[in-house]
Amino acid sequence: MSYVVNAGDLTPLTLGNVFCKYADDTYLVIPASNVDSRTREIENIRPWSCANNLNPNLKKSSEIVFVDSIQLPSLLEGIPRVCSLKILGITINNHFSVSEHVSCVIGKSAQTIQALGILRSHGLCNDALHLVYRSTVIGKLLYAVSAWWGFTSAADRQRM
Repeated sequence: MSYVVNAGDLTPLTLGNVFCKYADDTYLVIPASNVDSRTREIENIRPWSCANNLNPNLKKSSEIVFVDSIQLPSLLEGIPRVCSLKILGITINNHFSVSEHVSCVIGKSAQTIQALGILRSHGLCNDALHLVYRSTVIGKLLYAVSAWWGFTSAADRQRM
């Protein structure tokens, strides 16, 4: 809770850049038109962190570039560029695909269904099995679905 209060005054230096903050996660979103402001924005976080008794963890920081063009911006020093990023539990890649997330959800759901089979073999009644299924598998399938479903391909939807 204290991070949310502290982070209220963390604002971007460049018009058009946006900080998205949730709990203790912060995402800096920079449009292509402001790509030259990346270093300045990152450097601005350091004094803000010191003023708020926080220590930015660059080892947990990464950059993802969502682009159609071949011209990528230069790498940021000390911050790795990744092809996919987990944002609040949803994995999205630099082509706006959630196929990796869909695969993860399917895998976790299959593991849960296998565990339900074990529970059935140990005598858990059908009503209890249905309750466990609805609270686990359905929960996994529907977690933030409104945020990622629009990025699924026809193949991803068929797999689900």
